[in-house]
Amino acid sequence: MPVYEYWCDDCGPFESLVPMSKFSEPCACPVCALPAPRVMMTAPKLSVMDSGRRHAHETNERSADSPRKSSHGPGCGCCGGGEKKNSKTLYRPDGSKSFPTKRPWMISH
Repeated sequence: MPVYEYWCDDCGPFESLVPMSKFSEPCACPVCALPAPRVMMTAPKLSVMDSGRRHAHETNERSADSPRKSSHGPGCGCCGGGEKKNSKTLYRPDGSKSFPTKRPWMISH
């Protein structure tokens, strides 16, 4: 719900959380309970910045608590974080693997 500003003639300005469907209706003052009309005392917050900077802020805000998920898997060129790293694992046609540069004296499983 948005925060709207109201002006009570007896008590002065106050803010209240009101549903958007009731934005034009007066709100009861929290001190004297008289109905007070809605006023705009502060400027609305607008996003006036270039699209590149706005996109960077949106990306930063999104990655702060929920990382971007991709269906392409790790190592894809479009969104997986760059090029696929070259693996030193040797895959054979029969399904066995070996690591020729790691420990040449060991036999692979």
